[in-house]
Amino acid sequence: MKNAIVTGCLGGIGKAVTEKFLAEGYSVCGMSRSAKDKADALISHENFTFVSGDVSDREARELLIKTAIERYGRIDVLVNVAGVAPKVRADILEMSEESYDLVMNINTKGMLFLTQAVSNIMKENELTGEIRGHICNISSLSAYTSSTSRGEYCISKAGVSMITKLFADRLAEYGIPVNEVRPGIIETGMTEKVKEKYDTLIEGGLLPIKRWGKPEDVASAVYALCSGALPYVTGQSLDVDGGFHIRRL
Repeated sequence: MKNAIVTGCLGGIGKAVTEKFLAEGYSVCGMSRSAKDKADALISHENFTFVSGDVSDREARELLIKTAIERYGRIDVLVNVAGVAPKVRADILEMSEESYDLVMNINTKGMLFLTQAVSNIMKENELTGEIRGHICNISSLSAYTSSTSRGEYCISKAGVSMITKLFADRLAEYGIPVNEVRPGIIETGMTEKVKEKYDTLIEGGLLPIKRWGKPEDVASAVYALCSGALPYVTGQSLDVDGGFHIRRL
């Protein structure tokens, strides 16, 4: 049985990713800042192990890795989902250092150093064909789209895109593809507050595929990149956004 680590495993996208890998026969060690009681449905699954922690905390990252190794023996897949939006949307001219630090520490710094630690373990895995493991990072259309009222989030996701390229380059010799999924407008807790705004934009033609994305749409893309079906693909960004990225006249 292959084993995956999923951060942010209780959020909309993270939960969908976790459920997808479990359904495909993987065991999953998941971490979230959310309370354990919110994970009841997942915890009841015999192949799921929950670790409570914040990816921005070094000790929490070490505990996650230690738990995964002790429970399952190896790490075949790492999916970096954990992320936060600014607590308050503020103009880039007014953005606070505290907000910047919060978002960057979780979305970028934490996932960078978790990826570093897992990479050094994963590169010792035995080869299965050409592959020793897979890493997939959840970024956002905000990696390349300006939102001046949440600049720290855009900067953090642009950082994720470069982290993906750096590790893809460095780990290719070990047979570890590293790719990125860029979700678009997805129905999650993070987007609840702006639902009316995006309902109107989508109806007005913002997206070629005129609907909200679902967490399951993202999970399917993540699994495709980590399933072994695409061994010659690394450093790639896959837009799961209903066609938002298409420049149209």
